[in-house]
Amino acid sequence: MIKKLAGCIGEYKKETILTPIFVGMECAFDVLIPFLMAFLIDYGINKGNTKMIIIMGLILICCSFIAIITGVKSGNFAAKAAAGFAKNVRKKIYYNVQDFSFTNIDKFSSSSIITRHTTDINNVQLSFQMIIRLAVRAPLMILFSLIMTFVINVKLAFFFLIAIPFLGFGLCFIAMKAHPIFEKAIALYDRLNTIVQENVRGIRVVKSYVTEDKEIEKFENVSKKIYKEFSKAEKIVALNGPLMQFTVATIIVLISWFGGLEIVQNRLTTGEFTSMISYTMQILMSLMMLSMIFVTLMISRASGERIVELMDEKSNLTNKDNPLKEVKDGSVSFENVSFSYVNKKDKLCLKNINLEIDSGQTIGIIGGTGAGKSTIVQLIPRLYDTTIGVVKVGGVDVKEYDIKTLRNQVAMVLQKNVLFSGTIKDNLRWGKEDATEEEMRYVCKLAQADEFIKNFPAGYDTYIEQGGSNLSGGQKQRLCIARALLKNPKILILDDSTSAVDTKTEGLIRKTFKEKIPNITKIIIAQRITSIKDADKIIVLDNGEINAIGTHEELLKTNDIYKDVYYSQVKDGR
Repeated sequence: MIKKLAGCIGEYKKETILTPIFVGMECAFDVLIPFLMAFLIDYGINKGNTKMIIIMGLILICCSFIAIITGVKSGNFAAKAAAGFAKNVRKKIYYNVQDFSFTNIDKFSSSSIITRHTTDINNVQLSFQMIIRLAVRAPLMILFSLIMTFVINVKLAFFFLIAIPFLGFGLCFIAMKAHPIFEKAIALYDRLNTIVQENVRGIRVVKSYVTEDKEIEKFENVSKKIYKEFSKAEKIVALNGPLMQFTVATIIVLISWFGGLEIVQNRLTTGEFTSMISYTMQILMSLMMLSMIFVTLMISRASGERIVELMDEKSNLTNKDNPLKEVKDGSVSFENVSFSYVNKKDKLCLKNINLEIDSGQTIGIIGGTGAGKSTIVQLIPRLYDTTIGVVKVGGVDVKEYDIKTLRNQVAMVLQKNVLFSGTIKDNLRWGKEDATEEEMRYVCKLAQADEFIKNFPAGYDTYIEQGGSNLSGGQKQRLCIARALLKNPKILILDDSTSAVDTKTEGLIRKTFKEKIPNITKIIIAQRITSIKDADKIIVLDNGEINAIGTHEELLKTNDIYKDVYYSQVKDGR
């Protein structure tokens, strides 16, 4: 874990190295000051030597000034290094997530990925800053101060050598007990983020069903669990305080008692005793600092493990050596294809699919909920890989293509219409970055979106709120279709993408598709038979298997499932 995270220091190595160097300089001057104070007291104040008082006073001022300057510089370097380190960690895991397949994304919830990008990285950033500054300062202060105490009085210095191992064993015991609890508590943040995201995204549904109390109860339940786990861990960590206080109090009492005896017996001067007390406080304060660092590191260790887990996750979809960079045409074939989301042959959601689609054909897919309609089309742009069998596009196994090349030629309009905050133009240009206004208007006309866009005061510059909340369902669907068409793909897949569009508008969309883009292979998943009845082939899926293939007229004569759906919709007037 440490090696992985350390690799994210990157271009901030200079600041990372300079921080402990300046911390070391700061510590050296901080430790030197009590020693000089002893000289000032013994050879200046006690002997009434004004010249010595002035000289030592000036030296002390210079040392204090240098200590302050080096402390400020170390703080600046540490802040820059930690912020840069966090930026690189965030960048690395975000870029890695962009390469994830749907299988990888299924492994991590979206809320978990967000928590790792925010809370976990903040924890690691704080720890990194502590490690390069405070975790360097505390040991150095202990080491330098110990050396000075041995220089002053060996007998008194031995008390510290006893206290430090005692504290070390105590802190290790606390860490072993608290770390697993912190891991569990931080993992609960994923669930909390899920609840908050669902509530915010579905706030209209929550209010329409008057379920605010239920949502609050869900939130409070998880919050209480987080509180309980952190409380349990903090109770263990709280032992750190009494342990430290006991050690500090004991050392001060022993130093004061035995130091007083040394002064009485003329083996210790007043100045040396004063500096010994100063070094005692420096050592004990550094031990307190180590204790604080220790607690922070325990929390961030769990965060670091979660970050590295996301960093190490590799996409199960990769390009072969020398992948093909061109898709010949929009023909599609499935050869003995079976698929499982969990990659287990005994848990298949698609079974033995054999299918031939010619380039330029319009294919309809219909079936009940869970029949495998969305799953089958997601195999075409290789959002998932088949468990068994081969999917071919343009006569070539999709695994032979460069993934970006393949996906650029397969445009999908998913069930859930996703629009991003920005103007209508910004959203359309996801299909083609350099699209002209004429190109955008053309595809919007094909998708029957141009008319309602022109009715907006700002037209194509109308700002779309996050998720397209200021548009109707039908408007969002038509914009998503236009965006897909702007890619000028060889294959267009519409996954129930006209469900919110009225039948008249849907008819116009089908008509323009037939007339204006006849060479594009169109695969349409629909619940309404009117959406697919003019298709060249209609595929009836049932429980992950192809139940029948044929035209509308053929299926009405031969397929019971299709007939049942058709007559139920005719009866209902759909």
